[in-house]
Amino acid sequence: MAKRMNQTKGDQLTLDMPEVQEPKRHDTAVAKATAGKAPKGKQAVAEEGPSLLDLPVTVTAAGGGGSVAPRPAVLTAGEAGGLAAAKAAKPARWKAVVDHSMAMSLATKQREISVSEFFAKNRHLLGFDNKRKALLTSVKEAVDNSLDACEEAGILPEIEVELIEVADERFRVCIQDNGPGIVKAQIPNVFGKLLYGSKFHRLKMSRGQQGIGISAAGMYGLLTTGKPVVIVSRTGESQPAYHIELRIDTAKNKPDIIKNVQVEVDWPHGTRVEIEMTGSYNKGRQSVDEYMLQTGIANPHARFVYKNPVGETFTYERAVEQLPPLPAEIKPHPYGIDLGFLLKLLKETPEKRLNGFLQENFSRVSPAVAREICKHAGLEEGEKPQGLSLPEAEALYKGMQKTKIKNPPTDCVSPIGAKQILAGLLQGVKAEFYTAITREPSVYRGNPFQIEVGLAYGGQLAGDESAKVLRFANRVPLLYQQSACSIFKAVVDTNWRNYEMPQPNGSLPVGPLMVMVHMASVWVPFTSESKEAIADYDEIAKEIRLGLQECGRKLSGYLRKRKKQQREGQRRSVFVRYIHEVVEAINSIRPIDREKFRDDLLKMAQERTQTADIQLDDEGRPIVPEEVSAEPTENGIIDDTTIVVAQSQAELPAAEDPDLLSLAEEAAGAAEKDKKGGGDDGTAKRKAS
Repeated sequence: MAKRMNQTKGDQLTLDMPEVQEPKRHDTAVAKATAGKAPKGKQAVAEEGPSLLDLPVTVTAAGGGGSVAPRPAVLTAGEAGGLAAAKAAKPARWKAVVDHSMAMSLATKQREISVSEFFAKNRHLLGFDNKRKALLTSVKEAVDNSLDACEEAGILPEIEVELIEVADERFRVCIQDNGPGIVKAQIPNVFGKLLYGSKFHRLKMSRGQQGIGISAAGMYGLLTTGKPVVIVSRTGESQPAYHIELRIDTAKNKPDIIKNVQVEVDWPHGTRVEIEMTGSYNKGRQSVDEYMLQTGIANPHARFVYKNPVGETFTYERAVEQLPPLPAEIKPHPYGIDLGFLLKLLKETPEKRLNGFLQENFSRVSPAVAREICKHAGLEEGEKPQGLSLPEAEALYKGMQKTKIKNPPTDCVSPIGAKQILAGLLQGVKAEFYTAITREPSVYRGNPFQIEVGLAYGGQLAGDESAKVLRFANRVPLLYQQSACSIFKAVVDTNWRNYEMPQPNGSLPVGPLMVMVHMASVWVPFTSESKEAIADYDEIAKEIRLGLQECGRKLSGYLRKRKKQQREGQRRSVFVRYIHEVVEAINSIRPIDREKFRDDLLKMAQERTQTADIQLDDEGRPIVPEEVSAEPTENGIIDDTTIVVAQSQAELPAAEDPDLLSLAEEAAGAAEKDKKGGGDDGTAKRKAS
């Protein structure tokens, strides 16, 4: 063999490997080529080139035959040198044929993975990564579904949430609503199949988006306790109620019904869900208690009754008796699609002409806009959409981006509204100043969205801590991943020093402040399937920042006027304390009517410091009672965007005691008492002040 290779030096070398049914080792085949023989008993391992298979190999010269020989596990020194010489020969081409049996062996291990099986192993992606968070996520998903169902049916929501501790770190989560109920045939699919629902395929504002939430909660309960999900639903007074118990078959992503019976209930319509799971209950931030409080703020049209595991019951009454406007469904906007989605629409459309396809499948595309798109794409309006090639489809996509198209309609978004935000903040936060605004709709990636901002200041809010940030997306509180959220970043990036609030560099402002930001959109860009943080799109961050600045200006106007009130109140206090001394000093120079002179001085002090008695509006302007558009309530003065609680006026130094005469008499009494005690005039003045 060595002799043959020496004779064909310079020829092309190829290496052919025969198929072997059961290879013992997996190394790379290499040619055995030697230029000489090593001394007897001396062996060397090849240091260069690919590793070797424990298989017979065929060495073939480009112009001749070949020989087959088993590859030894160890090469002699001569063989190693021959290998290096063979590799150095040019041109050289090494060709290895991989054993087919190994590919067959790997193929037997491959199988389809259902979405339920995937999320069962990766449940942290859905918000079930620890016991405390799992309990909160389960409540959140069930409450979101209940609110959506009630609003779509035109029913003012009444939702009861109860957490029952059945054992150590084991809870039964019970949620009942007064919604329209679920038909019997759909109950197993809604609660026993992931990625099943009506919200994923439509562009319309809703709390749920993916069809994962409540079924994932049931899957988590099954994994941690083995107990099935219990559902009782009734669709009307004349309809029976059905009690269904089911488990999720994670291998097939299908429900496994255990019990299906008809039962009697005392409520006309609605749904009740019970899930037993492993969890952990704690109070404070990121707890179920905090979630229910914030949900009441963002949904003032709903009534919530919440019973926690320690026996406490919280009732959040509805603050408004009107449902929010029902959002409409819209078509996708040309600016918000990808090329792959366009190819899918082209393949499935029944339209015969390209201009008809564009008008039928996209919003804001009129016949004139469709004509302009075809012009930019270099395509005929009458071409068949199904017959477009990939280059033509790509040209059509680029033509859409070049054409100027109006923003999509905004009736698909239903914001909370400034008045409703104020009503929710009044119910959930004890403060002295409230303000809220709703920004005009905007667009990101062709998706309409709207930003709302609310502020609460003073009152019972902690003054020595960082401001509290409440984040909402489609009326749902976001309690986790705060630092990764676009809302939180926008609050930190805002310069609150411009609005009379101290703020350390790169941090939240410090003071008795609560900031609420709500994003309403047909598709909220969450950073993960657990829906805990909003992605940092430039368009979204800009709208949040503008909303914060608008509310900040209202707050700064109020704070500046309030500081002026405090200064005027302090001035008045000084005047009143010294009025008696002034009256007595003037009387000692020339006899006067001391009572009349004192009254005149009190009147002058009140006129000069009248700013201390003025109530302020959202811009810091004086409020004239007859000009207030809304009726005053027992809690404060309400207009369209701001509430200044009347009790806050009593906390100002200027209003410690509105009766100036009593203050003057008190100061006079103190001065007389001091004189009787033998003090001089200077001592009396100091004590009076």
